[in-house]
Amino acid sequence: VQLQASGGGLVQTGGSLRLSCTVSGRGFRQYTLGWFRQTPGKEREFVAAIRYSSTTHYAASVKGRFTISRDNAKNTVDLQMSSLKPEDTAVYYCAADSRIILSSISIPDQYDYWGQGTLVTVSS
Repeated sequence: VQLQASGGGLVQTGGSLRLSCTVSGRGFRQYTLGWFRQTPGKEREFVAAIRYSSTTHYAASVKGRFTISRDNAKNTVDLQMSSLKPEDTAVYYCAADSRIILSSISIPDQYDYWGQGTLVTVSS
């Protein structure tokens, strides 16, 4: 399974950006898909996840501003980010796993597959 993230860039405070992650390999429909982010010197942080049932979960810091979605026909998971803040600046990673239980959905170590990361910079 390989993941390829795209869509990062530079945006002003209050702006929007859409990240996309393409997942290659079999069994996409069964995967829980997540987005995480990381800044230098800090641990990887949960942003959002979407389960095979399309149930979504968000970190409190992004709830109401970010929306995660999946397209099972295209094997993609997107993260629509709105009302961006400078503190959203980070490298964003997509992740996938087929065996995650709900209580572990926000834990990076529980995901087996990761994309390469895409940088999002929000200027003040």
